[in-house]
Amino acid sequence: MTESIEHHRMAAAAARAASAAAGWGGHLRATLALGVPLVGSQIGLMLINTTDTVMLGWYSVEALAAGVLATPFFFVVMIFGSGFSQAVLPIAAQAEGQGDTRGVRRAVRMGLWVAIGYSALVMPLLWHTESILLALGQAPGVAALAGEYMRIAQWAMFPALAAQGLRAFLSAIERPRIIFWSTVAGVVLNALLNWALIFGNWGAPEMGVRGAAIASLGTTALTFAVLAVHVVLDRKAADYEIFARFWRPNWPDLRDVLRIGVPISITILAETAMFVFASVMMGWLGVVPLAAHGIALQFASIAFMVPLGMSQAATVRIGRALGRGDALALNRAAGSAMMICLVFALMSGLLFWTVPAPLISLFLDTSDAKAADVMAYAVPLLAIAGVFQLFDNGQAVGVGLLRGLKDTRVPMLLAIFCYWGIGFPTAYVLGFVFDFGGVGVWTGLATGLAFAAVFMNGRFLILRPGLD
Repeated sequence: MTESIEHHRMAAAAARAASAAAGWGGHLRATLALGVPLVGSQIGLMLINTTDTVMLGWYSVEALAAGVLATPFFFVVMIFGSGFSQAVLPIAAQAEGQGDTRGVRRAVRMGLWVAIGYSALVMPLLWHTESILLALGQAPGVAALAGEYMRIAQWAMFPALAAQGLRAFLSAIERPRIIFWSTVAGVVLNALLNWALIFGNWGAPEMGVRGAAIASLGTTALTFAVLAVHVVLDRKAADYEIFARFWRPNWPDLRDVLRIGVPISITILAETAMFVFASVMMGWLGVVPLAAHGIALQFASIAFMVPLGMSQAATVRIGRALGRGDALALNRAAGSAMMICLVFALMSGLLFWTVPAPLISLFLDTSDAKAADVMAYAVPLLAIAGVFQLFDNGQAVGVGLLRGLKDTRVPMLLAIFCYWGIGFPTAYVLGFVFDFGGVGVWTGLATGLAFAAVFMNGRFLILRPGLD
């Protein structure tokens, strides 16, 4: 044991020396090496949802509106559960930085336990999606289609959350490539299944929204299977024996996952639910505003995958640096992630401002009688999405930096205040009291994100370790 501790101390000292010698260029490259595959994976996951939205839009405006309601509802429930998987990321990263293989294994195992239990609890809620949407004032026809979608898609909850846990493990040990390639395989399978089952191509039955749900379920199951096989067969990952004695509980580690994970889940829910309820408010304005909102939100969500992936990379790098006591690497990891994301925010914002119509047209059947109305409504929404790219990137990275320090409770409170104390009320007042409609709703969303970006990054600057 003494030799093992001494070996870890020597390795940590060597890592700190290498970090100091690498300079900012080295840290930027290291962040990109870990972050780019994670960004690619996040974009791939979003493309699966985007493919559903595009093909449902080609099928009919009503099917598109149902997808805009059902898919975010599923993701709100799933994303709350994914907070526990994301709690695995800083726990496993710090354990890896300390050379504690057993600590990594226990954190991942207990994260998977929570995924199983959570999935069993929430599936009855998803079964009643139609009733919930009717209670929220949505049109009966659209609510019925959304309910049909959900009664199939709900079975994807466990493989989706379990895959999140395995992604957290592979990220913590810096094996991100399989995360990317498994997602690419999922994107291709989802597109093929959607094309066959939504429209009835290649001799398959024409199933509309139910076909999209079957495609999502099959894709999620495949992705989990690929990751699980890789964890068992990959030489480095296999050393952690993630599935060995899987039945054995580790109560302190389970409590750690829950202690860190619950605030993460609530933080994610606070932001995601703000956007979901924005969809509900857009539904109050009518089918055309709701469809336009769904298209603009797709582009904003795809762009958000870049700061989300880089935020996860920053969490890993900060957790590992903190585990080995390397304050220099920690601070440069934070700065590198922020620089990358701010540059991307400017690029994506320029894209949304300069070519909105060609982008929006990708989601529409131009022969549909309502397509021109949807286009006219969506253009100003996409312009606002370009403005809040800066805020969205900033708050995403700030949250990831704090998670690397295992700081989740205060960020949760800040998120609730920014999104629901500022963002949602502003959206409602501008959209309905001042009658700005969709533009007012989206301006309120941007306001909440701006406050979150300032508060999250300000807290990190206060908490970050100082340099000796």
